[in-house]
Amino acid sequence: MSLDAHIRVDRGTFTLDATVQAAPGQVLGVIGPNGAGKTTLLRALAGLTPLSGGRIELDGRRLDDVPVEKRRVGVVFQDYLLFPHLSALDNVAYGLRARGRRKAAARDAAREWLDRVGLSEHAGKRPGQLSGGQAQRVALARALVIEPDLLLLDEPLSALDAGTRLRLRTDLRTHLTSYGGPSLVITHDPVEAMILADRLVVLEGGRIVQKGTAAEVTRRPATDYVARLVGLNLYRGDAADGRVTLEGGGTFVISDRALDGAVHVAVRPSEIALYRDEPTGGSPRNTWRGQIVGIEALGDRIRVAVDGEPPALVDLTPDAVADLDLTAGADVWLSAKASALTAYGS
Repeated sequence: MSLDAHIRVDRGTFTLDATVQAAPGQVLGVIGPNGAGKTTLLRALAGLTPLSGGRIELDGRRLDDVPVEKRRVGVVFQDYLLFPHLSALDNVAYGLRARGRRKAAARDAAREWLDRVGLSEHAGKRPGQLSGGQAQRVALARALVIEPDLLLLDEPLSALDAGTRLRLRTDLRTHLTSYGGPSLVITHDPVEAMILADRLVVLEGGRIVQKGTAAEVTRRPATDYVARLVGLNLYRGDAADGRVTLEGGGTFVISDRALDGAVHVAVRPSEIALYRDEPTGGSPRNTWRGQIVGIEALGDRIRVAVDGEPPALVDLTPDAVADLDLTAGADVWLSAKASALTAYGS
C-alpha cells in the first residue's frame, strides 16, 4: 500500500492543511513544535478527526469515506491506551475480536505477535503489571496484529525513561521496517525521527514547511524551528558576488559566488570561533563584534549566546570559556570561515 493524502481540518482559528505521501514500507517522520497540528494530522488519517476538506488514499482507494471501524489502520497512541482489565494477550487480540475473529484464533495470532516483540512470558499480565517499555511493545503488537494497511504512531517512545527509550528505538525501527505498509511516526525528538524515519516532514502552524531525508532537512533547514532543532545558526539574506547581506544586519562572505538572490545561510555553533580581542591574521573571512547574553552547559560543551550583527550561538569547551574569562555582558569578537557557511536558495 502507498499513502497519498491531502488533509484539511478547520478548527476555529487553527487550520491544518497538509499533503503527505509515503511509499509501501516507508516510514514517514512528522516533527514540529507544540501546536503545529501533528496529532491532528494523525487523528485525521486514523478517521478519529473528520476532514474539512481533502482526501485520504491508499493505493488509489479512497479511505476518508470509509467508516472508522472498517478501516485497516493500526494506531499506537502516546499513552498506549491499553485496556487495564485485560491481559497483554487479550489487549493484543482485541482488534481481531472486534473484527469478528473467533476468540481462539484471535488469541493464537496475539501470541505470535507477543512472541515477535519478545513478550511471550508476559502474556497473562495486565497493563499495570508491565513496565513502560513492555506496555509500548504490547501497544505496537496490538496495532500490527490486524495487518493494517496504514500504521500510525503518536510519540511512541515519549512515555518511557531515557534509558528504556534508547534501548527500544532500534527494536521499534526493526518492527517498522519489517512492516510492509506505509507508516507515520509523530515525534518531537529529532534524534528519534532520524533513527526511525526514512523521510521527514516538518509541520509548523498547520503547514508543511520542509520535507526530505534526514540529511536534507538537517543540512539545509528552512525555518528557525528546524535550525534550533538540529543545533544550527540560520540566517536569511540576499546573495550577490559571493557576499550575503543579512536581513538582521551584518554581511557574510560565502564560498559559492554563483548564488544570487534570497538565500539561507547555516553555520554550526562549533564552526564559529570566539575571541576577546579582534582576531588578526589567519584564514577566517568573516569577523564581527558581539556581546555575550547567555552561557549554558550542554553535556561536555558550553553554549554561548552572543548578540551582534548577526547574533550567534557558539559552542566552546569548558577550558576555553575559563581561559577567555567569558561572562554575560562581556564584549567579544566572532569569526567564521567562508567554507564553514552553508548557503542555499530560500
